[in-house]
Amino acid sequence: MAEKSKITVAVRDKTGQSVGSVNFDADELAPGINKQLLHDVVVMYEANRRVGTVQNRNRAQTEGSTKKLYRQKGTGRARAGTLRTGTRRGGGRAHARYPIDYSYRLPKKAVRLATRMALLSKFIDEQVTLLNDLSIAEAKTKAIAAMLKSLGLSKTSCLLATETHDAKVWRSGRNIPTLWISSCDDLNAYDLLHQRQLILTRGAFDRLRKKDSKKPAAAKG
Repeated sequence: MAEKSKITVAVRDKTGQSVGSVNFDADELAPGINKQLLHDVVVMYEANRRVGTVQNRNRAQTEGSTKKLYRQKGTGRARAGTLRTGTRRGGGRAHARYPIDYSYRLPKKAVRLATRMALLSKFIDEQVTLLNDLSIAEAKTKAIAAMLKSLGLSKTSCLLATETHDAKVWRSGRNIPTLWISSCDDLNAYDLLHQRQLILTRGAFDRLRKKDSKKPAAAKG
């Protein structure tokens, strides 16, 4: 993987043994890596994950009488309003906070291009493990745990991408805290960059290479 334009990655089986290699052009995934675009897309995903459900009660939302506590003058005490005022204990809060929706969307083409750039960055940084096949007869955690141990990835955060949604694989790996499982159709830049290693099945890799056959304009940066 010395050259950016030509990438070679080894293909392994579930026991960690090398069973060949794959050569492909980097342009098949993305025309380049734009760090600013990746940053913008990751910030978008983080904002969309943000929960803005904080809320305080103002004077109008606080229970209690709206009647003035006592007359304005002649009592010798400081003037006072209602029980709901923010200066009293249990009263409404001045400048109360309300729920905020922080979510927004970038153009679809930009998000798709960022996903392919993030995928390309994984290959360039040699953080991809390509599996020739991933078939599980029975949904058991030990099957995926043994595979991760054979690949030397049991203590590293990993994203396992399959060609299509596989219920057995998902049920087998959902209890492993360092593993995130997704189909190649559901991949996004945030998940790719958030996990340290990418485990990609051969079928998923071939599907990603064929996907979006129209090459986008060259990226700068």
